[in-house]
Amino acid sequence: MLYIIALGIIAAVVGVICGNQLQKHHFQQEIQQAKATAAQLVTKAEVDAKEKSVKILSDGKKQTQDYKESIEEELNSYKADNITRHSRIDQRQNGLKQTQERLDELHQKLAGESHEINEKKNEIEKLHQTANGLSQKRMQTLQDRGSITIDEAKQEILNQLAVDLKREKDIELKYQDDEAQVNAPKIAKILADDAIQRGPVDMPREHIEHSVQINDNNTKQKLIGREASNIRYIETLTGTDLVFDPDDPHLLHVVTQDPLHREVAKTVITNLVVTKQINAQSIEHQVETAQLDLMNELRRTGEKVVGSLHIGWMHPDLLKIVGRLKYRTSYGQNVLNHSIEVADISGMLAAELGLNVKIAKRAGLLHDIGKAIDREVDGTHVELGVKIAETYGEDPQVVNSIASHHGDVDVTTPIAHLVAAGDSISGGRPGARSESVEEYVNRLKSLERIASSKQGVKESYAIQAGREIRIVVDPKKLDDVQNQKLADEVRDEIENELTYPGKIKVTSIRDFKAIAYVGAEKKKGHRKLKKA
Repeated sequence: MLYIIALGIIAAVVGVICGNQLQKHHFQQEIQQAKATAAQLVTKAEVDAKEKSVKILSDGKKQTQDYKESIEEELNSYKADNITRHSRIDQRQNGLKQTQERLDELHQKLAGESHEINEKKNEIEKLHQTANGLSQKRMQTLQDRGSITIDEAKQEILNQLAVDLKREKDIELKYQDDEAQVNAPKIAKILADDAIQRGPVDMPREHIEHSVQINDNNTKQKLIGREASNIRYIETLTGTDLVFDPDDPHLLHVVTQDPLHREVAKTVITNLVVTKQINAQSIEHQVETAQLDLMNELRRTGEKVVGSLHIGWMHPDLLKIVGRLKYRTSYGQNVLNHSIEVADISGMLAAELGLNVKIAKRAGLLHDIGKAIDREVDGTHVELGVKIAETYGEDPQVVNSIASHHGDVDVTTPIAHLVAAGDSISGGRPGARSESVEEYVNRLKSLERIASSKQGVKESYAIQAGREIRIVVDPKKLDDVQNQKLADEVRDEIENELTYPGKIKVTSIRDFKAIAYVGAEKKKGHRKLKKA
């Protein structure tokens, strides 16, 4: 058994040794093959290197030869350029030499001429001095012989020139004035026609209601209250008189001269009728609300009008006064619409004449601003309008336009003429005012009747739509003191008997003439003239 094991071990050792020998032999063969392959690669690389080196050398020689040839060509071209440049330089040098020679000759010639010029200049200076001396002697001789100095002669010439210029100026101004007077009516007519066509717009007439319809009997009884306490309380708070129509018991009339109080009363009654809550507290609340709404409406109306006319900033209080014109009428014409028309017409005329359009529109809008408060404050609407405009710092042109648009004061600015024209156009155009012809004629006749009824009056005329009454008295019956007394009597009687808008001017004229003739011919001629 041990023998077998030993043989196995020996066989294993022999197998291992044989395997190592075989593996070593195999490795040696691979090494030899690798060396042979490396030798082949080295040989091939040497052959390729030789071929490439030969090719590179041949290419280098060829490039070197080409570069050499190109360099030689460039050098030859540079040489040719240098030769050309040298020849040009030589030519320029020859030209400079010739130019230098010519300049030297010219310098010598100029030096000679300069010497001659200096000599002539000296001669001229001597002649100038001689001429100055002679001129002074001549002036002195003229002064001695004419007995006048140079300054006096200059002043006399200037004075004569001023006289001539003034004469020419007067002639030119006279010509322009005559031409303007001839053409002025035609131009004014054209401008007025254009303003009338472009300005006034026929607006539907706003009827101001003076009454409120109450159809419900229960509401009517609540509105009247126990022993008429509610309706009397409304009258007290609104400053109006509330009267039911005897022919229509459901029609309540609001009686007052103040259109704002009337508007407040109408609003209060209408709201009370709608809410049907009629007691002292609700009446007070409705009155306060109506008054506040009315003030806001006045301000909004003023802002709207001023904004539409583009006349710039206006004081907020003055805006409210402008809004009050909405509730004021004159001969049936709404004063606010009338003022807007006048503003538009005045602005158009000012634009055509090259005047300030904004000031013209502003003056046109405010020309009747006094009518907004003339029922509350004593004075004519012109006087009140002037005070309002001055209070709120309006332009003097606006103030003069307000004061003069009825001829109460003299016109000091062209814009005032435009405002007066716009006022006449707006108020006198057909359909603007609703006063009947009969009322108008009766008013004029009443004025003339009062004046003619006085003793010593020869004739009387109502003019300017009844704004002025002119009385012609007999100078033989009345003296100057009695004439003044007559004017005062007519004024007082008109104030007591008639209802008139605005201001009426009473003018009493006493004219005494003494005429005498010398010679029969003049007397005959006078008689013939009388007969004719």
